[in-house]
Formats: sequence, C-alpha cells, structure tokens
Amino acid sequence: MKKIYHLCSCSTCQRIIKELEPLDGVSLQEIKTEPMTAEQLEEMKNMSGSYESLFSKRAMLYRQKGLHEKQLNEDDYKSLILEHYTFLKRPVVIVDGQIFIGNSKKVVHAAKEALH
Repeated sequence: MKKIYHLCSCSTCQRIIKELEPLDGVSLQEIKTEPMTAEQLEEMKNMSGSYESLFSKRAMLYRQKGLHEKQLNEDDYKSLILEHYTFLKRPVVIVDGQIFIGNSKKVVHAAKEALH
C-alpha cells in the first residue's frame, strides 16, 4: 500500500507532494475533507511505535488549548489527533509497511527513495 495523508491548505504538504512525484499508485487522503478513521490511526501507530510520534506540537491549537502545560499520555495523543486533523504531524507517507512522518529533509528524502 502507498498512501499519503496530507492537508491541501498546507503549503509544506503541497511542496513535499510535488517533490515526491511521480505518484503512480499512491493514494492521497486529504485529512480535512476525509478525516482519518480510528483504524487508520491505529495502523499508523503500529508502524511508528506511538501516537506521540504522530502528534504535532507545532499545531496552533496545541498552545491555544494549553496542552503545552499538561503531561499528555498516549490516550491523550490518540484522542486529540482523532478530534482535530491539525494535531497530525504532516504529511504521513506510508509505503509498503514503512511510515515516514513529518517534513524534515531526511524524512522526505527517505520517503522519496521508498516510493521510487
């Protein structure tokens, strides 16, 4: 399976998707219009090892809700990601059982290598 979870309004996601092209056989899921299911999130967690690794602490809601002052656990990360798409660290690229999370150059390069 080849899939990319992204946000259309995110310029970083758009740039990375262009960088990863061609995307033959890759399914794109826009997480704002087509929210992730609990099953999809569970699958990502199983590949990455934790919900925390999928959680974006850069999201504006993270500070607005005062979450930076709280001690969050795995259940908190899971419910927050399911509650609002902005808490997913983006993009998430899945290639044949491998997961690439976020937008660091190293992660994007590894995802590109796995795709091609």
